Amino acid sequence: MTVLGSVENRRQTLRERFPVWRPRALSQWLDECAGSFAARPFVISDAATMTYADVAEQSRELASGLAALGVCEGDRVGLVMANYPEFVPLKFAIARLGAVAVPFNYLYRDRELAFVVADSACRVVVTMTAFGSQDYQRMFDAIAPGWDRPEFAERPAFADSVPDLRHVVVLPVDARARDGARTVVDLAELGRGRPVPRPATDPAAPGDMLYTSGTTGSPKGVVVSHDAVLRTAYASSLTRAYEDGRRILFSLPCYHMFGYIEGLLSSMFVGGAVVLLPSFSAQGYFRGIEAHGATDMLCVPTMAVAMVESTDRHDYDLSTLRAVLCGSAPAPVWLWHRFAEQFGVTEIVTGYGMTECGGAMTLTRPEDPLELTSQTVGKPKMAAAAGVAGDGEIVQYRTADPDSGDLLPPGAEGELVSSGPTTMSGYWNRPAETARCLRDGWLYSGDLGRVRADGYLEVTGRSKELYKSGGELVMPKEIEDLLASHPGISQVYAVGLVDDRWGEIGCAVVVKAPGAAIDEDEVLALCRSSLARFKVPKRVVFLDANDLPTTPTGKVQKFKLVERLQGSVSAQSTAKSSTPSSS
Repeated sequence: MTVLGSVENRRQTLRERFPVWRPRALSQWLDECAGSFAARPFVISDAATMTYADVAEQSRELASGLAALGVCEGDRVGLVMANYPEFVPLKFAIARLGAVAVPFNYLYRDRELAFVVADSACRVVVTMTAFGSQDYQRMFDAIAPGWDRPEFAERPAFADSVPDLRHVVVLPVDARARDGARTVVDLAELGRGRPVPRPATDPAAPGDMLYTSGTTGSPKGVVVSHDAVLRTAYASSLTRAYEDGRRILFSLPCYHMFGYIEGLLSSMFVGGAVVLLPSFSAQGYFRGIEAHGATDMLCVPTMAVAMVESTDRHDYDLSTLRAVLCGSAPAPVWLWHRFAEQFGVTEIVTGYGMTECGGAMTLTRPEDPLELTSQTVGKPKMAAAAGVAGDGEIVQYRTADPDSGDLLPPGAEGELVSSGPTTMSGYWNRPAETARCLRDGWLYSGDLGRVRADGYLEVTGRSKELYKSGGELVMPKEIEDLLASHPGISQVYAVGLVDDRWGEIGCAVVVKAPGAAIDEDEVLALCRSSLARFKVPKRVVFLDANDLPTTPTGKVQKFKLVERLQGSVSAQSTAKSSTPSSS
């Protein structure tokens, strides 16, 4: 096993490697890394390993293929893809053209995927054929009828609900490509032998558009620049003190900033590699760590719990694993003490952020006591030359009055607001909502908290109604609108409840219509039929209308609903985990 230098020595090496921050476009950065680390593994999976040189070359062929399909600078190209190796050269191929990559949540159901494909105005979408129970070829039959026929690209622009879409390219996964459909291999062959497009060079141009629930309304495309994501990635490698060649294993999807930045992009700053897993299981993580020598892993608390509770860990050599980044939700400190003890991991950190500010902006430090991973969400990442002038951090945090928006004195609890060079340029085609979120250079998060005197952030709640389920933001209104359409439901309120195992869970509070006999199974079945899995509530509670907490004007007070329901969830979680047994 390689002996690591001290945390500070590793950080100093990274500072010296990047003494001045030079903004780059993503394809420029890939080519630079391929020049330095050509033969090193970059993308590792059970099926294939790609070196830096492989990814750079494949990205050129795919970029030429996309250009042949008519993709130009500024066009959007959608990706419906789990963590398969092909995602990486496709991502950089899009960047090479100066186009904007739009990675979609592949758990979306038909109407959800149809909305984001139309909203983003993608010219091309590259999709898996299938994933689990999702059949994307069938889904695109409904979204873009005739997508698998050559004449689809020539149809009149007014012919359907996705007038900008001209091509759908498929990656055969769990199902063969339909006859007539263009595959990713076909796309590369189309580009082979054609002139390689001149790489895009504007670091400030939009490079990615990632869909999030934002703070209100429908999913919104968050537009971020090439330079923004690279600054955040460098700050991660510096704060976590990456050693040369770090290997990061994760199944967290790259349609999120988490997997994309904390995994893929950050590894490049030390010539490291990513070990990609398309889905999570404790055994899958164990197998991947042993087979590929992973030194680091990304997870959310539920994954860490599953790994701690699994006796399969005894069947694998996990000695290479040294570091863990856990995000999306708070976890109890007992979990991290057990994880460190059972796996011998010495560097466990957590963080906080949102897509709009550029991903995770804060981290606890690998040298911090584990208690800080539960008491706080860390402090602003170190960024050295890539950070905010004067203090070298990636972002500044303050708090603001949730009602007036006025900035508050240091240490005061309020809405967390941030300012820094990685903040989004805005929401795609939503100027009014951008203006509400970005004010005078500050990004208003919708989260309540405080900045402690030592710089660490404490998140104390949400000023908006959104909650997270499995690390994904959920809009209660979407669930409420769906369930309210059922004739057996008079009123419905979706809320998030804190849960020791899951971080947060969704709960649907239902008032039955007079004489209705609807039950929990029927409520959940309706949700499963129309919503992505992470949006489906884990609990359904039936109340009489008179039992709903209301204001004097009759408005239901959701925060009081949460207070009433939270006690039972906490009691259940405590009974299961307060005295955990060691396996």
